Amino acid sequence: MDRRIISTDKAPSAIGPYSQAVEVGGMVYTSGMIPVIPETGEVVSGVKEQAKQALTNLKSLLEASGSSMDKVIKTTVFIKNMDDFADINEVYATFFNEGSYPSRSCVEVARLPKDVFIEVEAIAVV
Repeated sequence: MDRRIISTDKAPSAIGPYSQAVEVGGMVYTSGMIPVIPETGEVVSGVKEQAKQALTNLKSLLEASGSSMDKVIKTTVFIKNMDDFADINEVYATFFNEGSYPSRSCVEVARLPKDVFIEVEAIAVV
């Protein structure tokens, strides 16, 4: 199996034994992107701000792989509080083209790395 490890400094570095993303068979599978500013390592505050930063990080990672947000076919969104669903959706919608949204799962979780409010992963065509 031929696979390519994707790495970029325009998205948060891996904080464990995993790759930012892996491409195999013309598909890219990303790790979860959290709202860390890659240049500083700081976490932005506020749910909408965190959603925007996490999705910006995902976009940068996909672009580093030769893909894009337009080529995403599936996302998984992990959120700290389902009460934030509407605010996250508002930001999420700005990253994708209406009418061709990817499929998505959204799950409330007890805790996320660095105690952030959101983490997003994706599968996309390269």
